[in-house]
Amino acid sequence: MNFCSNCGSPTSKNIPLGDNRNRDICTKCGAIFYQNPKIIAGCVPIFDDKVLLCKRAIEPRSGLWTLPAGFMENHETCLEAALRESEEEANTHIRDPILCGIFDLPHINQVYIFYRGEVIDGLFGPGVESLEVKLFKENDIPWKDLAFPVVEIMLKHQFEKIKQTDICTATINKSWAKS
Repeated sequence: MNFCSNCGSPTSKNIPLGDNRNRDICTKCGAIFYQNPKIIAGCVPIFDDKVLLCKRAIEPRSGLWTLPAGFMENHETCLEAALRESEEEANTHIRDPILCGIFDLPHINQVYIFYRGEVIDGLFGPGVESLEVKLFKENDIPWKDLAFPVVEIMLKHQFEKIKQTDICTATINKSWAKS
């Protein structure tokens, strides 16, 4: 950051009083600018013991399969973001969503939050960010063509014979990232 978004003056990197990290601070008005992780919210849509996946139409990882998920917007809850992403990417609505996964990706400053729920009336279709949307049984999932490690972990957790209230949590390090 070179200039303050409040007053337009130059910023400099300093450790604010009582803090322990370098922050961008305005040299004129003193505004401190914090950079925090981005939250990605998504769903594990289920219908007839199958999971709904989206083939990405956008980068990164265009052409690979993923769960419907995306960046949370201001003024929405994690659940609202997850349901919105399911509508945008898979043209589907989810019934009875429950929290099922939280993943920390500190190497890229992201946190993923997933909710599992039933696809209402089995209705779905590709949105503008998806080339294709399809239901998969566990054995049919294109495991080698999944877009992100977090999707693989979430799907494996989904298909384990676990209680519906179990939440999958993990820290995904850079070494897990696909090249």
